[in-house]
Amino acid sequence: MCSTCGCGTDDARVEHEHAPPDHDHGHDEHERTHTVELEQAVLARNDHLAQHNRDWLASQDIAAYNLMSSPGAGKTPLLERTVAACARQVSVIEGDQETVFDADRIRAAGARAVQVNTGAGCHLDAGMVHRALDKLQPEPGGVVFIENVGNLVCPALFDLGELAKVVIISVTEGDDKPLKYPHMFAAADLVVLNKTDLLPYVDFDTRRLVADARRLNPGVTVLPLSARTGEGLDAWLGWLGSSASVGFRPDVRTATPLT
Repeated sequence: MCSTCGCGTDDARVEHEHAPPDHDHGHDEHERTHTVELEQAVLARNDHLAQHNRDWLASQDIAAYNLMSSPGAGKTPLLERTVAACARQVSVIEGDQETVFDADRIRAAGARAVQVNTGAGCHLDAGMVHRALDKLQPEPGGVVFIENVGNLVCPALFDLGELAKVVIISVTEGDDKPLKYPHMFAAADLVVLNKTDLLPYVDFDTRRLVADARRLNPGVTVLPLSARTGEGLDAWLGWLGSSASVGFRPDVRTATPLT
């Protein structure tokens, strides 16, 4: 259960063909109405704070990117590579339920970082990002990466005030994720396919991934890369550069978007 938004409680459901004979449809409808009203209130409050974040970031000429994925997809290794290649100052907001492991890794890579531990929460929200930005005080003209909590569900619903949402999926997760987690892929400004160095060893259909992602999000770019080997990193850095004039040192091997 997420203690921030309450997901996983009233709105969870198990599909079945027929309701039990004593199913209380009136009570069920009341609970669902309450859930919708609660969700709308939470998201409306979040959107207000997100716009405040967006306005402040724009006033400082700071480009902010919300990186979302399931656990283990490779967000942190990708950020380590990005920090080393980016010519502008990089600050990172690290989101995890517990520990400061990832923030320590990012600092070791050369970027400023602040850790946000969400406890039972399964995503970052705009208020958390606001407090993290206040602590980080990123340099005007710099870049902020928000490494969201590993989760392909709730982070898609919460605007953080970012310039763009980036979904990272690894080839070890399987090629069926877009249709299983449609809100995440529909919200994406970019899909990064990571761990491509493992493609010869796993059963993964890149064509299916691209086709399914574009069923939900027509025209979305899918970039293949390997954060481990560096293959394709300049395509990622080039995308960052085209989205917000982010300078980088092109010292990694190239890859082209998947079609």
